[in-house]
Amino acid sequence: MFAGSAASNVGTWMQNVILIALAYDLTGSSTFLGVILFAQLGPMLVLSPVGGAMADRVNRRVMMITIAATQGLLSAVLAVVATQDDPNKVVLVVVVAGIGIGAALNAPVANAILPELAGRRDLQGAVALNSAAMNASRVVGPVVGGVAAALGGAPFVFAVNAATYGFVILAVATAKADFSAKGSRHESPLRQLLGGIRAARQDAMVGRLLLSVAVYSLFCLVFIYQMPRIAQEQFGLQGWRYTLLFSTFGLGSFVGAVSMGSWLAPYKRATMVKVGFFVFAVALGVFATTSSIWGGFASAFAAGAGYFVIVTALVTILQLRVADEVRGRVMGLWMMAWAGLVPVGGLLGGVVIDAVGMTPVLLMGAGVALILGATIDLAENPRRTEGCEPPYGWLTPFSSLEVPTGGPPPGGPPPGVVAMGPGAPSL
Repeated sequence: MFAGSAASNVGTWMQNVILIALAYDLTGSSTFLGVILFAQLGPMLVLSPVGGAMADRVNRRVMMITIAATQGLLSAVLAVVATQDDPNKVVLVVVVAGIGIGAALNAPVANAILPELAGRRDLQGAVALNSAAMNASRVVGPVVGGVAAALGGAPFVFAVNAATYGFVILAVATAKADFSAKGSRHESPLRQLLGGIRAARQDAMVGRLLLSVAVYSLFCLVFIYQMPRIAQEQFGLQGWRYTLLFSTFGLGSFVGAVSMGSWLAPYKRATMVKVGFFVFAVALGVFATTSSIWGGFASAFAAGAGYFVIVTALVTILQLRVADEVRGRVMGLWMMAWAGLVPVGGLLGGVVIDAVGMTPVLLMGAGVALILGATIDLAENPRRTEGCEPPYGWLTPFSSLEVPTGGPPPGGPPPGVVAMGPGAPSL
């Protein structure tokens, strides 16, 4: 699964960066860049909860294979459209939106399957490895995409991406893991769809986490998809060469993700989130104001590192707190708050950038990140037992907890552990 996903992610980022360059070459407009971004990631805002509900209701293997096949076909269509001298902009947006819909439905199930593949004990390492693979593709994909575009143009890049979905299909079809639905089939589709919201409301930590990443995505990540314009106007990098700047940001993201699964793993995740926000804020402030190409590359790297320290820590906290029965739906809310609001920020930010310039918008993003770092509260409930990750409502019965002495100690459970067996008091 890791190898198949990594191969497909490289193809996806080859397509993403060349698609952005194509959109900017056609119009020279940050607003149209925002439209393409919204078509690509906008479905995350609306359809991620639907994908999460489906992930808890239908066979996940069948769902993932169907989505990958559809996305591969649409990428092939995009390659055909791009062969025209003046590609129809409406058709471009519609095809990109179709690929985005597939991504929105697939993202929650791809995240929900992680505990089945790795287990809870190794979940932070699995999340970090997954994030590292995604960000390694941000490094490799843009560079390979730029070379491929120089050799065969945008259509060739889109065709290569269409072929890479075959790796995902092969991986999912042959993986030895439990892909069955975990939620109840007896609930109505609407009630099941709302299950993730109910779960988030029942756990204040989950609610704060989702709200924080939503604000971050909306206000702080506008710059990612304005890279062609920033590279050209601020650093003099013309055409596909902007992919070098994008790859540097991706390399920083890769390092941040790997660090959370290795040498930063012993540190409290709540602390690392705060540190990540401060690093990101300073780096984005420098990136917004420097005209030095070396300063631009260094600050892009640092912003990427801070970004994925934040994301990896937050998604690990989330994965460890939710029950298997609602995991897909809660991960749908995560994708909506994280990836779904990025295109909204990009669309609105593109309009504002055309009106007032790039620097004020990026500095505002740095300021919001600074405020989030100073105010975010992810401290654990002090009454919870160390090692019991799920919130009270989802604790396993005490009788099923592993006790080294071979049974419960005299006098009942130790302080902080609540017995959830028959007759236990409601919480």
